[in-house]
Amino acid sequence: MSKELDVAKRAKVIEWLKTEVLDQVSRLFRAIWEGSTSRIGDSLASLIMSTYILGRRMGITYSDLDQQLLAKLRKHRQEGHQLEDWYQDISALEEHMRKR
Repeated sequence: MSKELDVAKRAKVIEWLKTEVLDQVSRLFRAIWEGSTSRIGDSLASLIMSTYILGRRMGITYSDLDQQLLAKLRKHRQEGHQLEDWYQDISALEEHMRKR
């Protein structure tokens, strides 16, 4: 495959993944509106999957993305994020990520 075709293909895949992320957000909002927990879970899983793959296509490894997420969680926890104060969601997710 020529270098020009490879660049065009990579750009097209990135654009497609961006639309996948938007589509999954839309599906998530619809599932929340309908109250379907199975569809909410499916939409969230698809959104996470698309986000990880988009990151990879942009040159971010899965482990680097995990590390960036952990750093963000740590920062939010230390700064007293409301979700941490109210529900301990930040520390719960941080613990989950560390156990993987």
